[in-house]
Amino acid sequence: MKLFARITMLILPLTVAAQAQIKRFDHIVVIVQENRTPDNLFQGLCAPPYGSSGSCNTMPSGSQYNIQTSDWLNKAAPGGKTQPGNVSLTAKYDLGHGHPDFVAMCDLTGSACKMDGAAGVACKPKNVCKKTGKYPQFMLVENSGGLLNPYLELAKQYGWANYMFQTNQGPSFPAHQFLFGGTSAPTTLDDAKGVFASENMSGTGISGAGAPAGCTAPDGPPPKPQTRVKLIDSTGSETALTPIYPCFEHDTMGDLLSSTSWKFYAPNATSIWTAPNAIKHICVSSGPGGHCTGTEWSDHVDLTSADVLRDINNCKLPAVSWVIPTGQNSDHANDNDGGGPSWVASIVNGIGHSSTCDNNKGYWENTAIFLTWDDWGGWYDHEPPTILPSPEGGYQYGFRVPLIVISAYTPAAYVDNGRFDFGSILRYIEHNAGIQEGALNFADARAKTESDLTGFFNLAGPARIFKEIQAPKDANFFLTDKRAPKDPDDD
Repeated sequence: MKLFARITMLILPLTVAAQAQIKRFDHIVVIVQENRTPDNLFQGLCAPPYGSSGSCNTMPSGSQYNIQTSDWLNKAAPGGKTQPGNVSLTAKYDLGHGHPDFVAMCDLTGSACKMDGAAGVACKPKNVCKKTGKYPQFMLVENSGGLLNPYLELAKQYGWANYMFQTNQGPSFPAHQFLFGGTSAPTTLDDAKGVFASENMSGTGISGAGAPAGCTAPDGPPPKPQTRVKLIDSTGSETALTPIYPCFEHDTMGDLLSSTSWKFYAPNATSIWTAPNAIKHICVSSGPGGHCTGTEWSDHVDLTSADVLRDINNCKLPAVSWVIPTGQNSDHANDNDGGGPSWVASIVNGIGHSSTCDNNKGYWENTAIFLTWDDWGGWYDHEPPTILPSPEGGYQYGFRVPLIVISAYTPAAYVDNGRFDFGSILRYIEHNAGIQEGALNFADARAKTESDLTGFFNLAGPARIFKEIQAPKDANFFLTDKRAPKDPDDD
C-alpha cells in the first residue's frame, strides 16, 4: 500500500521539529483497554470543542468520523429505531459480550449483520439494568467533568481508524489470544479448520471472567474445580465440540520476536487477559493450579501493569510491549473507577516527554503506540463487520472497537477509512521488525495486505513536537497506587 493512499485528512501541526526521518520504529506499544465501541465511547468527537457540525457521518469522507449518535437500529422498538441515552463511564451494570450476544446484536441475514438486535444483549445486575431504562445497551458515555478528554485529545491530535473490528465474535479471553498470538485456536491445525476458543472460562466449580485461565488453571478431579473453555466450529456452533482445558500450543508474536525484546504487562498471572499464560511453551506450567515456570514467561511477562511506566522512566522500554490495565483503569462497565483515560495518558506522556533514553534521543521520535479496546462489551455500534468465508467465518470478524494510532509521524486529525482488525496490528509489528507480514499464518495473514496500518505514519517526514495530554491523574498516581489490582473484568 502506498503511504497515505487512504488518507482522509491531513493537517500538519504549526510547529515541527527539524529532525531526520526514520526507517522504522525502535519501540511499539500496544495498549489494550476494555469493552467499548466507537458509537458508545467517542461521540465527543462529533461536538465542540473536538468536532463541529458535519464532523461525524455514517458514510464518512474527508475528515469525518464514522460515529452515529442518533437513530440507532432496534428491531424491538417502535419504528425499529432508538435514541441513545447517556451513561457514565463508571456505570454499575454490565452487558453480555459472549458469542450468543454477538449473534443477537448482529442479526445475521445471509452473510451480513443487520445490526438491529442489541436489545437482545444480556444485562446484569437486573435491578440496575431496569433502572437504567428499557434499553441499557443503547447508550452514549457522557463526558462528565471532561473525564474522556484524554481519549478525545489523542484521537484529534493523532490518528483514528473508522473501521477497526475485533477479530473474534466473543469476549476477552479469545480477544487477547488474537491480540498476542493471532488466533484463539488451540493448535495451528485447529486454526486452519476454523475451530477457536470462543468464550471466557467455564466448567465445574468455575464461573465468570475472574476464574483462572491458561495452563495453570485448576483441573482437579470432581468435586474440585475443572476449568474448561468452549470451542466454536466453522459453522458458528458452540455445542458441536467438547469444551477443553485452556492450554494451547502454537506460535505467537513472541516466537516471531525471539531475537528482540518484548514484554507483556498485566495485573494477574492467571487472568484471561494475560494471553501468554495459555501458551504451553511460554508458560511451562508446574501443573493445574500451579504456576508458570518457563524462561520465556519469567523474561517477558511482567505482573505489575504500572511497571510499563517504570520501564519508560528507567529507559528499559522493550521493542514491543502489550499493556493490560488493572480493572480500576480498564473502562470495563461495572468494574472501572474512571481511571482509564488518565492511565492511557500517563503512558503516552511518559513516552512523549522521554529525552534521555536511547542514546539521549528519547522515546518519542522512535515509538509507535496503538491504543485499542479488546471487545465491544455488548454496547451498540451501527457498523456491520465483514464476515469471513468458511472456515474462519464462524467466528470472525466481530464488532467495531476504537483504534487510535499515536506517533511523532502521525499527522494531526488523520482519519483512516481502511478496514482493520487485531491481525492488522500484528501485521504492522511484523512489518516494522522486518518479518514477512502474515508470518504466523493466523489473523495476521487473513488481514488484508493494505490493512497493515502503514498509512498512519509518514516516516519520511519530520517528527512532530510532543504536546502533553492533560488528564486528571498523572503517572505518579499509578506508580504509587496501593490498591490491590482488580482484574479488568468481572463477568
